[in-house]
Amino acid sequence: MAEPGTPPVIGIIGGSGIYEIEGLKDARWREVDSPFGKPSDALLFGELDGQRLVFLPRHGRGHKLAPSGLNFRANIDALKRAGVTEILSLSAVGSLREDLPPGTFVIVDQFIDRTFAREKSFFGTGMVAHVSVADPVCARLGDHLEAAAGELGLPTKRAGTYVVIEGPQFSTRAESRLYRAWGCDVIGMTNMPEAKLAREAEICYATVAMVTDYDCWHDAHEHVTVDQVVKTLLDNADKARALIKQAVPKLSGRAAPCTKGCHHALDAALITHPQARDPELLARLDAVAGRVLAKS
Repeated sequence: MAEPGTPPVIGIIGGSGIYEIEGLKDARWREVDSPFGKPSDALLFGELDGQRLVFLPRHGRGHKLAPSGLNFRANIDALKRAGVTEILSLSAVGSLREDLPPGTFVIVDQFIDRTFAREKSFFGTGMVAHVSVADPVCARLGDHLEAAAGELGLPTKRAGTYVVIEGPQFSTRAESRLYRAWGCDVIGMTNMPEAKLAREAEICYATVAMVTDYDCWHDAHEHVTVDQVVKTLLDNADKARALIKQAVPKLSGRAAPCTKGCHHALDAALITHPQARDPELLARLDAVAGRVLAKS
């Protein structure tokens, strides 16, 4: 039996247009069912230079889903069922720092989760598990993304804290200034609980946060608007596709599980005694936790 997480299959979560990569072969859309509900959209399967890729439009094609309406559990579960072993997540964010202007790509390494209306775990009553998210992003993926961005000459910052708000409204000026005081670098609405669920599913995860605006704290700039976000996103789309294409070869050919432990995140996480476990919940966890449940 192959080691967990091998061979690599790269998942991409992002907006429309990100998956339109030159050279993507055998591209085909396919519905993937999840016991946690309906994912945002069908998944796009393809190959780039021999490396298997799976794309998920986070908000659905046409951006039909609001952040609070995303079924994060179904999205991650579907990617796991599709064989994905590492996820590159691309997200639009606002900047909370003067030195991170629109157009900057931030390779995030920390999150502050301010969401409150989302299902945040695959586990629960009848099968409790606790995973560590002290370092919620895979540093190995971050290293490869940083190297790829450097080779392309993209304006990039390695490391930063992303505060995730519930939305769909943008933050108030007082909130924006509070998050700056906390030391946050960027603000957005989509990467939590996405990152936590990827860890529970034993999938490596990294975020590229694409700065579109200065939120509303900056007195010298207009407050964030949808038009402004969309314009900058379109400007960033070519760079985002180039970054993915440059990073994919660096992630290919991995012959062993992630050296950062992502593919073994559940080894010491399950706490419910086998005789007290809920069979119905166990059945739903067949993809996410099947590796460890088979041993316990």
